[in-house]
Amino acid sequence: MKNLLIELFIVFFKIGAFTFGGGWAMISIIEKEIVDKRHWVTKEEFVDLLAVAQSIPGILAVNMAVAVGDKMRGRSGAIVSALGTIVPSFTIILFIAIFLTPDMIKNNETLNNIFRGIRPAVVALIIAPVFKTAKVAKIGWKTVAIPIVVALLIWSKIPYISNPILFIVLGGLGGYLWLRYQHSRLKQRKEGVEQ
Repeated sequence: MKNLLIELFIVFFKIGAFTFGGGWAMISIIEKEIVDKRHWVTKEEFVDLLAVAQSIPGILAVNMAVAVGDKMRGRSGAIVSALGTIVPSFTIILFIAIFLTPDMIKNNETLNNIFRGIRPAVVALIIAPVFKTAKVAKIGWKTVAIPIVVALLIWSKIPYISNPILFIVLGGLGGYLWLRYQHSRLKQRKEGVEQ
């Protein structure tokens, strides 16, 4: 059991230490580590965890770490996984705050070129999980309009309509109503067969 806690910490420490670009850039690496390599969760569970992690306040990568850690080892797994994700960033930021001034970073040509080179990779790391998640969530040609319209509405900056929280609530409500509809159809079919 202790070995699993150590493994959770190491996995999420590695993810936190070697990922640039924030939560979405980490998603494909988290998926590779916990779904493909270790089989801690299935692809379907991963998509569900991702939806929950996005819906609750906080940092996406930490929310994912907490969800996976909780699934694997309960509260202690959640804490260890969250620490594994947070410690590398905290250490790097602390190091920068102690040893580097904003002018040193801004005027350092080598550092600026490194970040310029990292940007395209970060974009790819963000786009890759979008396509993978769409595939696992079974978003096909019939349903692809929904995420496109939602993305455009959020991007539009129209007051009240461009609020992502609105679409999370509407998505949850729509999913619930669709499930109720499916259950009522199934019930009607069963009643029709029995008669």
